[in-house]
Amino acid sequence: MNYEEDIDIASEVDLVVSAYPVQDDGLDEELLAADQTSQQYQEVQIPEVVKNFIVFFHRNVVENNVYELHQIYEHSFNKLTEKFYAKESWPEPEAISPLVNDDQVFLTLYRELYYRHIYSRLTPMIEHRFHSYENYCDLFNYILNSEGPVALELPNQWLWDIIDEFIYQFQSFCNYRNRIKNKTEEELAFLRDNSQIWSCYSVLNVLYSLIQKSRITEQLLVSKNGGDMQEAAGEYGSRPLYKMLGYFSIVGLLRVHCLLGDFTLALKMMDNIELNKKQALFARVTACHVTTYYYVGFAYMMMRRYADAIKAFSHILTFINRTKQYHTRSYQHDQINKKGDQMYALLTLCVTLCPTRLDENIHSQLREKYAEQSNKLSKPEEAMQVFEELFLFACPKFISPNGPNLDDPEVMNLTPFEPVQHYTKIFLSEVQHSILLPTLRSYLKLYTTMGNAKLASFLEIDPEQLRTLLMMSKIRSRQMKWVSGTLLEGEYQGTSDLDFCMKEDMIHISESKVGRRYGDWFLRNINKFQDILGGLELTTKA
Repeated sequence: MNYEEDIDIASEVDLVVSAYPVQDDGLDEELLAADQTSQQYQEVQIPEVVKNFIVFFHRNVVENNVYELHQIYEHSFNKLTEKFYAKESWPEPEAISPLVNDDQVFLTLYRELYYRHIYSRLTPMIEHRFHSYENYCDLFNYILNSEGPVALELPNQWLWDIIDEFIYQFQSFCNYRNRIKNKTEEELAFLRDNSQIWSCYSVLNVLYSLIQKSRITEQLLVSKNGGDMQEAAGEYGSRPLYKMLGYFSIVGLLRVHCLLGDFTLALKMMDNIELNKKQALFARVTACHVTTYYYVGFAYMMMRRYADAIKAFSHILTFINRTKQYHTRSYQHDQINKKGDQMYALLTLCVTLCPTRLDENIHSQLREKYAEQSNKLSKPEEAMQVFEELFLFACPKFISPNGPNLDDPEVMNLTPFEPVQHYTKIFLSEVQHSILLPTLRSYLKLYTTMGNAKLASFLEIDPEQLRTLLMMSKIRSRQMKWVSGTLLEGEYQGTSDLDFCMKEDMIHISESKVGRRYGDWFLRNINKFQDILGGLELTTKA
């Protein structure tokens, strides 16, 4: 059935749910209550094309038609959203229940999309936040606690989005819960009576349970070291649903631990995933690919491993640039672009703290987007403000695992803990010690030998402060750098092309210059010239 052909001529019809007839005399209270409940949906109007879409959607879920579900999920659902539900919610699950024979599995999946749409396009009320959490509990209980593996197959993109949205709504709820001022008494009572909803423990428990059930860790070890994959996967892990949910949960835990500020544990979660493997599972879904490298790069940055952070950001930004023509056709186009802009901002910070030669395409994009900020970062009097602005723009929206104590009567008068501000201060305290290093480096690059007093006068500091600054520069020029093994492993290596030593009051400087590779530059410009020439020839013929 092609429900999209009728999208422009769809007529709205009433979905009438049968109700008990109301009589004027002798109707007992229970019957009246049932009548009122059923009539909530009597006036619901659903366009015919949407009804056809839901029936078609349901049939393909029942038949496990993954290819058709991919088209429905990525294209048709979003087209219908733009046409009918851009500024309102989709029909409530109870309203479409008769269309799908009250199929509870499908209704759980539909609710996942229903609440996600509310979070994306509208403003979720506290009831939406609670009911969405309950629906995720129903979905994961069905997947994890059914007798044997469930007979359900979904596209990889949807499976990733389920994990991604689950974590996003957890993050959103934590921030909502922290801001208790201006909340009504009813909202505070809801939060007080339902303290376990969207708790950090329950979210982590789901993600770790999916990893354990799917035996994805064992599968990744066999993939890396060899062995019997069927035996490693077991009854559940051999099913695509469990395997991919388990895999995406690893990336989800990378994200959650970054949001909680445990960057070492975040990278530890990736022990069995090889980032440099060309056919890694995370690369099957672009959003997962981008998310993985964003959080790996950010964790490295917060651990002062700037060279590794630069490598991670450069890799994924190159990938985004090379595949951007495909992203324009994706419903996640704007999200990928925004995440790309954030990574360029983080890359600007990392390159300032650890000067590195970048790929020419990345470098030109960086100049185009953040040239003004880059210039200010090299000036001590302006740098701190720019560091803070770029960090606040590009960092994850950190969360606190525990909310305020709502039983404390004084809590309303206290300033709420702001995790983002907390980690911004931690980052800026690190930057504060390095604020003069770019200026120091710029002077050192001009000389091969230089007097201590002369350099101190240039920097407008006394010689003893200069010695401390030179020592700090020396220490910062060596970092833990990944060579092989897990992401947390590495070797201490020099990261600067500038070296120096002090003999009495003289500084001796040496610079190792990397020869420019002109071949790529000529190839790019030859191709550009041929494109221009081809365009001119077509214009002439026309």
